[in-house]
Amino acid sequence: MSEDILLIGNDINNGARGNSWSDLLSKMNQEFGTSVDFSDPKKPFPLAYEEFYFEAAVQNGHKEKDVLQFIAEQTGAIEPNPIHDLLVSLPCENLFTTNYDLSLDRAISEQKTYKNVGVVPEKTYNLFRKHQVNNKSIWHIHGVANNPNSIVLGYNHYSGYLQYMRNYVVTGTKDAYKSLPATQLIKQLKSATVQHNSWIDFFFTHNIHILGLSLDFIESDLWWLLTYRRKIQIDKDKLIDIFNQIHYYIPQKYVASSKAKIDLLKSSGVMVNIIDAKPSTLDYYKKVSDLIA
Repeated sequence: MSEDILLIGNDINNGARGNSWSDLLSKMNQEFGTSVDFSDPKKPFPLAYEEFYFEAAVQNGHKEKDVLQFIAEQTGAIEPNPIHDLLVSLPCENLFTTNYDLSLDRAISEQKTYKNVGVVPEKTYNLFRKHQVNNKSIWHIHGVANNPNSIVLGYNHYSGYLQYMRNYVVTGTKDAYKSLPATQLIKQLKSATVQHNSWIDFFFTHNIHILGLSLDFIESDLWWLLTYRRKIQIDKDKLIDIFNQIHYYIPQKYVASSKAKIDLLKSSGVMVNIIDAKPSTLDYYKKVSDLIA
């Protein structure tokens, strides 16, 4: 089993009709009687979500738990497809995903329930959330459909999550988690005592392959992690050696329109791999898999 890790985004679901992110947003407007323009590029999605929730709550009396439950039900109904089967067949023990659905879990083994076996039984955030499915660990880093409160969507949730992440890495958890050492990750890295209780740990120690993820700048948690890793990597005064590689895979079709993102990824020490294949297809992911395997 390889120690390399996959970080998988929602593009793997786009091949099936009705499973895209834009499909879900349209369903949200229909279900809650709202008219939010989620497609406006000048409106970052986490803030557009807050606009949506305020409109749903004030005009129609909905509670946020209703919204999260609806999203959980919609994403929970997504079935595995051949792309899921391909990715879980790769010899990678740990799979990270920003997806709320359980399709990767189900592609490995169809079960009635998937239990969080992380060292901390989180209710809202996802630093330690992990499903053990046969010989693979699935880390749902943005929440999961079987725990709607964990789903990361709005500005408030992203901000709170980032605060928890930074505390874990930089200042230590103190008394926040009784079952964990309070020592911050940066000190564990310096003393080579990283325990890999959180998916965050692996970003500093293992090769990561990011695929099917647009990685827009609204993903503040991931961009903070990438840039912070780069800062300590080039700061020789911190006496921390970071040798792992992070790879990002992008279809040729999107390269020209993604220049700003690609430039920032490269400056953050990420290796960008351009794939000449139609996005969202099995052929595309076969070409990505050939580079990883």
